[in-house]
Amino acid sequence: METLPFSFDEMWEKVIACDRKYDGLFYTGVKTTKIYCRPSCRSRKPKKINVEFYSTMDKAQAKGFRACKRCQPETEYSPAEELTREVMTYLTNHYRKSISLQEVADYVGMSPSYLERVFKQETLETPRACLEKIRIDKAVQLLVSTDLSNLDICFSVGFQSPSNFYKIFRKLKAHSPSEFRKLSEPVAL
Repeated sequence: METLPFSFDEMWEKVIACDRKYDGLFYTGVKTTKIYCRPSCRSRKPKKINVEFYSTMDKAQAKGFRACKRCQPETEYSPAEELTREVMTYLTNHYRKSISLQEVADYVGMSPSYLERVFKQETLETPRACLEKIRIDKAVQLLVSTDLSNLDICFSVGFQSPSNFYKIFRKLKAHSPSEFRKLSEPVAL
């Protein structure tokens, strides 16, 4: 048996807790199914007597185990992290459009409610809130680097209504777009 930096019981506790902080530090092999997982895998937990731990995926594979299809330990990121990256990429590339949660869900291939739940677990905010932040960040860049009107900026960054643009801008930046622009202007000496 290989030497690991944790005792069997410590690793077992991390598996039961689905503790993501230990992903990559060890892998759980289930003898009855011949599958290995990350410590954070959300699949049904095996019986303790059916578990072996490995320090690397290669060692688990050498013993005849294959990667879990749910937690995908062979990927660099967990499925939830990968999903979050895909959603953020989609939002960043399409922020100018009117985007519904259903469109994002169709893009990543899952139900809107599951997508929102997983995304919120990873980022602590909804895809809509992230989209609003992306749009406001783009608006800030336009406010300080162009002479476009606030209304032009509002529509060019994807907001459908000026009132919503002003409300979200004030919420995230603590100023109106006009106030923000004035505060950002270089002071003439």
